[in-house]
Amino acid sequence: MSGHLGAIHHSNAKSCWFSYEPIGTRSGSLDTCLPGVEARRVQLMDGSETVALKWNWERNPAPLPPRLLLMPQLSFVAAPMVNQSDLPFRILTSRYKATTVYTQMLIPERLIHDQEYLEFHRRDLQYHNDPDVSTVVQLCGNDATLIVETGRKVQDLCQAIDLNLGCPQEIAREDHFGAYLLGQRDWPLVEHIVSSMAQSFTVPVSTKMRLCQPSSKTVEFAERLQASGSSWITLHPRTVSSRRRRQGAADLDQVRALKNCDKITVPVISNGNVRCFDDIAKNLDYTGADGLMVGETLLGNPCVFSTQDLPDPVAISLEYLDICRQYPVATLKTVQTHIRHFFDFQWQVCISDWFLAALTNLYSGRRPWFNKLRSSLNDCSDLDGIEKLLRVKVQRWRGKLDNPLKDDGVACQVELELLQ
Repeated sequence: MSGHLGAIHHSNAKSCWFSYEPIGTRSGSLDTCLPGVEARRVQLMDGSETVALKWNWERNPAPLPPRLLLMPQLSFVAAPMVNQSDLPFRILTSRYKATTVYTQMLIPERLIHDQEYLEFHRRDLQYHNDPDVSTVVQLCGNDATLIVETGRKVQDLCQAIDLNLGCPQEIAREDHFGAYLLGQRDWPLVEHIVSSMAQSFTVPVSTKMRLCQPSSKTVEFAERLQASGSSWITLHPRTVSSRRRRQGAADLDQVRALKNCDKITVPVISNGNVRCFDDIAKNLDYTGADGLMVGETLLGNPCVFSTQDLPDPVAISLEYLDICRQYPVATLKTVQTHIRHFFDFQWQVCISDWFLAALTNLYSGRRPWFNKLRSSLNDCSDLDGIEKLLRVKVQRWRGKLDNPLKDDGVACQVELELLQ
């Protein structure tokens, strides 16, 4: 998505129309999420389209760049996860109602100096261009110049660029980025970075953060992010800890406080405390957030945005493998890890649901084959080997004599062919 801004004249007029073009092929609502702004599509004489915008200066005297008017749909957001937000997984989650998907955190230094790393991630972004699903590239770092240079290399392949202000890992502490920029002494630096991004990119800029310390400073910092040009703010309401990323439940009261702040006018996305479909409505109702971001639960249940039912782990694994074949950018290790997550999540849910009633039977009847699965996955050298494992061995371990993914009449023949 790219474009340019027509001349904007600040005058004594109460409102002003201007244009932003081209709009490309993106579809969807022209809801601007900004006060005092009206937008509509306009057909030009040559058949192309532009977006006409009307800004009410009295309601919003300091307009943000019009690129913000083509905002991603932020209702259900797939979080950035290191080595797990690969394109096939992003596509899988979008099939089950994720409206916006994040890439994993990308490292600016490597995108600048490692051509193979840059080409891999550009290829990951180029393969898939779904107009109904927005892709957000997440960058990390503390050097505004480097982040801007990096963002310009990928902005043509995404719908927004996010600054990571939430990573708690040791590497973030050592290199001073992510959640380790939340200290008040670093606020001017972060404001400079966000402002530089917002002024330099043709796509919206967002920020994903954790709680400041003390947490009472979080809203003030968010106000500064908004003033610097952050189009929306995602809050994971936990403080930073490199050893234990999740010390207790996320404090949703902090998301609620952020959303209830009159000075915060950009969308607020809540991130945390979602383990099942029912938690989504509870989270949004309690916080009042504009959308919800889910991470680790989505790894185990890519369908969490769309249904209360858990997907069959074999079926969802095979669907993921099929996407991997269509878009061959996920490494074998990434694929193996995803499939382990699909099964591991269901094992955890089973323990939670059945613990009081059937702990003994559950442990003796299910755990052995699950351990076999983990070991056998590590022995697979390609996608075909993983598919054979899922269709034949796993089905046998689960006690299913027929293959539920095939018609009964051909199940035995399929097993024979796969075993050859």
